[in-house]
Amino acid sequence: MRLEWLILPLGIAACNSGVGTDLTRAAAKSIVNPIVAERFPGIPLEPATDCVIDNANSAEIVTLATAAATNDQTAATQVVIDVAGRPETIRCFAEDALPGILTTL
Repeated sequence: MRLEWLILPLGIAACNSGVGTDLTRAAAKSIVNPIVAERFPGIPLEPATDCVIDNANSAEIVTLATAAATNDQTAATQVVIDVAGRPETIRCFAEDALPGILTTL
């Protein structure tokens, strides 16, 4: 693997533009989706992933984006578990993700 791919998420995260932020969040989301699907089966994937991303701090977003670039599932899983356990994230799950389950019943 080339060194640029390891540094890329950090460079993107340092960028103050909306494009840099969007790219970093998209990279983070790409690794969060499968973790949420595995760890929280049955919860609608997109809203639950958005809850995790929206409640992660900037350092955690960079960690997730870097994990996506390096395929570091262990680091990404730990961040997802940490963020998912926060009261704000649980509230987001209840408000945004769980209603999707109820509409399918």
